[in-house]
Amino acid sequence: MYEPNRTGPDRRSVHPAMAGTPSDFPHRSREEELDIQLAGHLAALLAVTDEMRALTPSSDLDAAAARLTEQVTRLRGGRTPVRASGAPTDPRTAALHQRAHTLAGRALVVAASRADTTAAILAAERMDAHSAALSEPKELSAAH
Repeated sequence: MYEPNRTGPDRRSVHPAMAGTPSDFPHRSREEELDIQLAGHLAALLAVTDEMRALTPSSDLDAAAARLTEQVTRLRGGRTPVRASGAPTDPRTAALHQRAHTLAGRALVVAASRADTTAAILAAERMDAHSAALSEPKELSAAH
């Protein structure tokens, strides 16, 4: 009636993940996760900056795009970001500045949390630039 277990004590029927062996999915450190987040926010800010450059070219936006590209490339281990090309999708400059300001704010929070001074300064400068662009007085057109 009773048959003894034929497997030795080293062959247990415990799931490998529970037995202390590494699991099949990759684990990232907090630092790596923050790098990925920061690179994403800066890449999104770069895309909006490219859209604004297509609408209203300026040397300030060109310099900002170059610095953003440099930081995204650094955070992604040398991989350059995809750049926007062609006509802008959103012709409203104020909306682009608002979106860029929000993205720069998100990047600033992540950069501060990971103590990345270079990226934090860049994000803060972009926030200031977009705030200034949003607060510039608009020309009033004459009503006919």
